Amino acid sequence: MPIKENVSDYPRPPQIELIMGQVSVAIGNEVIAKDHRYIRVCETFHPPTIYLDKDAFAIGTLHQTSGRVSYCEWKGLAEYWTVSKSDGSDARDRAGWSYPTPTKHFEGLANWIGLYPRLVDTCILEGEIVKPQPGSFYGGWVTSWTIGPFKGDPNHPEII
Repeated sequence: MPIKENVSDYPRPPQIELIMGQVSVAIGNEVIAKDHRYIRVCETFHPPTIYLDKDAFAIGTLHQTSGRVSYCEWKGLAEYWTVSKSDGSDARDRAGWSYPTPTKHFEGLANWIGLYPRLVDTCILEGEIVKPQPGSFYGGWVTSWTIGPFKGDPNHPEII
């Protein structure tokens, strides 16, 4: 298990790190993405947001979504992705996002996909099944070594 971290100690603007470690994502009983490395972005009062290389996704599981984009003051314009099982079934609309041309500080995120744990069935990070960040907006991955409270938690409205 990684060292326990309190999210109140994370920086703002966020920090980006390439981590050598195990990550996998499943829909139902099918692993749709798996890798031995990932990027984590750590920002004050957020559990880490995890990004996987596009090449970590199984063929047929990652589908670019047209329509609305969003903007992050730190990373730039985000595009969205639908993920599914490899046969295209059990699709999860806009379960992922990416920054095709991120800002200079976050150039390392180009070609990497962030996923909302709440929109897929299982995310495993370093051998542990993660929980989604509270609320319906953020994409953080909560683990036993991540100490809150977290932004988005209705029990902590003081964290905005």
